[in-house]
Formats: sequence, C-alpha cells, structure tokens
Amino acid sequence: MTQETEEPGPLRSVQAVESAGLDETNKKIISLLQKNGRRSYVSIAKEIGLSEAAVRLRVQRLTDDGIIQIVAVTNPMEMGFRRQAMVGITVNGDIEQVARDLRKIAQIDYIIITAGRYDILAEVFASDDEALLQLVNRKIRRIQGIGHTELFTYMRLESQRYDWGVA
Repeated sequence: MTQETEEPGPLRSVQAVESAGLDETNKKIISLLQKNGRRSYVSIAKEIGLSEAAVRLRVQRLTDDGIIQIVAVTNPMEMGFRRQAMVGITVNGDIEQVARDLRKIAQIDYIIITAGRYDILAEVFASDDEALLQLVNRKIRRIQGIGHTELFTYMRLESQRYDWGVA
C-alpha cells in the first residue's frame, strides 16, 4: 500500500483494513495486545491456540501493514505537561500543506483534517498556560495559511480507551 503522506501514519482507511485480512485470530491478538502491549507471544499463542512463531508473524504483519502500533503511552500530566488543549484551525489555502507544517511542531501529538466548522483539529500539550500561549501565538498562528484558531482547553481527561476496533 502506498501512502500519500511523507511519513506513515498509525491509521488506515476502512478499505485498507478490510483488505489486510483481519480475521478472527488477528482480532483476538489485537484485543489481547490492547489489554497489555507487553504480553508475550508465548502467552498469546497459548490462549488462542497458535504457535509462538505464528503469533510473532501475525503481529509483525499487523505492524508492517500499519494496522497496529505497539507503543508506550504516557500520561502528559505525569510527564510535566499540565496543560492540554484541542486547537480548531480554519485554513485559507492548502489544508494539507498546513497539516504538514503543523507536523513539525513537537508539542502537537495528533493532527486531524476534518470536514465541518474547522479544517484541522490539533491536540497540543504544554507545561503551563504561558507555554500554551507561546505555542499557539508564536508557532501555530504563524504558519502560512492559518486563518483562525480556537482553543479548547482540557480541564480533565475523563476517559481514554484503547480497547476498540476489534469487536
């Protein structure tokens, strides 16, 4: 599969996922890894009735195909980033170019091109309110093509799930 972006992303289209062969065994492997990404191939193999080598091969294929990523997910608050926000961005011009420019900003953890009120949504994190102001004012708003930004400051992360997509 070829991607039009400069770097591979963690998500793929529904058509791509369907063609990747997500059979029930792959879904079970994904489900087990969603519960514990450090779970051994041996224990997964025992639970689903495959060999360790078969599980290893399937996980490698799921990873190579961009269907899953196995990563350490950090808690931004515990890492010293006391302020998180979603930035709604209206673009005048090339939305994809603005998204590429936003990718260069380390304090943005994901960028979504949308249809609706905003052209782009970007989740940002900062150490405090002053750092958030500087991020938005001196980095994000200075990107050519950005017409308007609206900040949605997070008061509390109530819930975040990683166990979806295989039911």
